[in-house]
Amino acid sequence: MARYHPASGNAGLRRDYDRNLRFDDLDRHAAAGTALHHLLGYMSTVREAMVMSESGLLYSLGVSTLVAFVFRLRDLIGPSLFTSLLLGRYHRPIEEERIFLFLDVSGSTHFAERYGHLETQAYLGQIFNALASPVRRSQGSIDDYIGDMAVVTWPLDRGMRDAACLRCVFDFAAAIRDQAAAWQARFGQVPEFRAVLHCGSVVTAEIGLERHKIAYFGDVVNTTGRLESLSKALGQPILVSADILAGIRVLPPHLVAENLGFHVIRGRDEPLQISAVRLALGS
Repeated sequence: MARYHPASGNAGLRRDYDRNLRFDDLDRHAAAGTALHHLLGYMSTVREAMVMSESGLLYSLGVSTLVAFVFRLRDLIGPSLFTSLLLGRYHRPIEEERIFLFLDVSGSTHFAERYGHLETQAYLGQIFNALASPVRRSQGSIDDYIGDMAVVTWPLDRGMRDAACLRCVFDFAAAIRDQAAAWQARFGQVPEFRAVLHCGSVVTAEIGLERHKIAYFGDVVNTTGRLESLSKALGQPILVSADILAGIRVLPPHLVAENLGFHVIRGRDEPLQISAVRLALGS
């Protein structure tokens, strides 16, 4: 069948082309109007909805824009934090038990010196993208990015259940390992990381005036940060506190823990017992 092109001079095809455009517009208007009638009750009758007015079309576009903005905002700050801010869950400070994972990308400073800051940002971005799926499967929340470190949290019960917080770390390691060739080809190296986990009581509150944020206050957060430095000093990529192991009780069969004894942690009166966790032989 011949088709009209706007640059051609065929008058008959031009009329067919214009008529088809009008039908396409009517179809779009009818679909948008029907959606407004059934979902929002904006149109009083289905008949009215099928012939959408200009104001109805503008209204539907406005609603679509608002919905897109809300979902974009949710993606920017994370589903869990978005819900907490929307519901005002932490408008007043509350005390709760939480698990904290500090995951630090090793060698990012050296990478930046070699490839530059823009390439380093792309490198870190891809690493944190790879972390998102294991965190989601473990029902955790990536609460913050601080330089080359991601901060992940769980409510205590949720993170301890079936060792979800530890499974998250090793699922992430497996995702990196499975794509080692792709990492090597794209960035010239395969990412390495250090991960430390600790848990306990914190005060959680919504802070800020112009920019709101959920923040955590307490010794647990500071101690987790100190464990990250200890992990580097001991040469152990994955460290957990005795509190984590006590809460999990039984490790998954593919993981083993090595007791590293008690260590003095700056800012704490009492030494903290820690363990290194790794894959069991043959896993």
